[in-house]
Amino acid sequence: MHSQNHWGGSFEITDPSEVEDNHSRNMDIDPGALQQRQLDETQQSWLLGPPETKKKDKYIDLGCVLVKRKLLWSMLGAVLGAFLLIGLPIIIAKSIPKKPSRAPAPDKYTQALHKALLFFDAQKSGKLPKKNGIPWRGNSGLKDGSDLRDVKGGLVGGYYDAGDNIKFHFPMAFSMTLLSWSVVEYSDRYKAIGEYDHVRELIKWGTDYLLLTFNSSASTINKIYSQVGIAKVNGSKPDDHYCWNRPEDMTYARPVQECNAGPDLAGEMAAALAAASIVFRDHAAYSRRLVRGAATVYKFARDGGKRSPYSRGNEYIEYYYNSTGYWDEYMWSAAWMYYATGNNSYISFATDPRLPKNAKAFFGILDFSVLSWDNKLPGATLLLSRLRMFLNPGYPYEESLRGYHNITGVNMCMYFPRFGVFNFTRGGLAQFNHGDGQPLQYAVANSFLAALYADYMESVNVPGWKMSYVVGYGKRYPRRLHHRGASTPNNGVRYSCTGGNKWRDAKGKDPHVLTGAMVGGPDKHDKFKDARISYAQNEPTLVGNAGLVAALVAITSSGRGLGVRAVDKNTMFTAVPPMFPAAPPPPATWKP
Repeated sequence: MHSQNHWGGSFEITDPSEVEDNHSRNMDIDPGALQQRQLDETQQSWLLGPPETKKKDKYIDLGCVLVKRKLLWSMLGAVLGAFLLIGLPIIIAKSIPKKPSRAPAPDKYTQALHKALLFFDAQKSGKLPKKNGIPWRGNSGLKDGSDLRDVKGGLVGGYYDAGDNIKFHFPMAFSMTLLSWSVVEYSDRYKAIGEYDHVRELIKWGTDYLLLTFNSSASTINKIYSQVGIAKVNGSKPDDHYCWNRPEDMTYARPVQECNAGPDLAGEMAAALAAASIVFRDHAAYSRRLVRGAATVYKFARDGGKRSPYSRGNEYIEYYYNSTGYWDEYMWSAAWMYYATGNNSYISFATDPRLPKNAKAFFGILDFSVLSWDNKLPGATLLLSRLRMFLNPGYPYEESLRGYHNITGVNMCMYFPRFGVFNFTRGGLAQFNHGDGQPLQYAVANSFLAALYADYMESVNVPGWKMSYVVGYGKRYPRRLHHRGASTPNNGVRYSCTGGNKWRDAKGKDPHVLTGAMVGGPDKHDKFKDARISYAQNEPTLVGNAGLVAALVAITSSGRGLGVRAVDKNTMFTAVPPMFPAAPPPPATWKP
């Protein structure tokens, strides 16, 4: 067989059986039957009977040849008939003005995807672009980090995390990684539905901000800013949870958190910047800037003296986005750094047998099979399985890559109800987080992995496997979100810190439709309460929508046939200079 490429997209394959069938059909024909022989008079008499008296034919001299008159008239008649039957209708048809051909109607997933992307526009912090698409949003957080001496202009920009106005950099970075991954794999589908420029603008809004949170122009750093805004648990002073204010109306202090150690945060930021650098390969200067920043923050993550989680001991982070480890971020970021740079030191580290052991990647721990902002293992193992499935670099990487590939297949099987690994509600919702709040963000993120893995297998001809609590999608959707901006009217009144509580506690529908926001989802009994106070069920999050967007673009039929990005052994993800040789050198000494 001959394939057009080594990756996704359309494969033009010649089936050997067709060649054999054609050869067989030709072999069944007597070659002698194909030869024309001149018959003698006796043989003609056997076939034609007695000879007839022939009339003398009349010929017309055309100058270069003599033609029978009857034959000439027959030829002219045939030409005229062909013109009347074929040519004239074609001329008439072409002269009739044509209506422009209509593109096929978008499927339901595409419609939901359009809306899901709008949520990111609604969550933007900073000075908004003129065409932001959300009329009830305005500039906000313009003084964030203004008291920082080492950040010119402060930490303005980025995204608010959920229904509050805090900028949590750990889940924000993960959201950008997910969006970038979806664009890297499905850019043609984004183009087919007219969202390619939009989703790239959303990614750049996030990565521009992440580059502000550390000294991205330096090769070595000693700190990262990890959060803007705080919320004290059961606090009684104005902060981002005590107050119910639109982002535009914030007047309370928004302290900036920093960390001097944080391999988890730094690893995720490296992954986000590296993945985005692939998205922006057509903008060489910006792509290189992202790669440089990724390398700097990756180096910080791997610093042996900075090996404690970024959230440890910080009361403003631990309660909300506590990190339970960093070995998964090591594997995740190393894989993305390799894809972005082609530097073999990254893949050598990612495939050293000691890394999956420290990460407990092959231990069969149930929670480690679920992709989330805190656990990147299933994403990392799928990303490294990609390398084996399409490029197969062989020794000395094969042992670990085979292990990653095997565990990825096991993870996919675990997602099916028939195997009884996870609980499912009667309505069919997987309880990947064991019935706690926000179940949908886990369901959509892992739906993305499953759909992507199915496309991987389809690309290499392996039989594979093949999801509204989204605001504005369908006739019925949540109307009372746990979200300050959507619940507070833009009526010219600037509510005080607690003055906005009237809108938090209001029973009516939100004055603003937070189009595309995916809420937390129903409880483990499939019960859903559309109440603003129910943050576990009715609060949208950046991470949740990032997973939703990635899953939707993976399963939409719009642009179907435009599958995961093509790749050969000299390029990764897109047409760029060679990223690694055909025979990678042995790995460097592993650094624990």
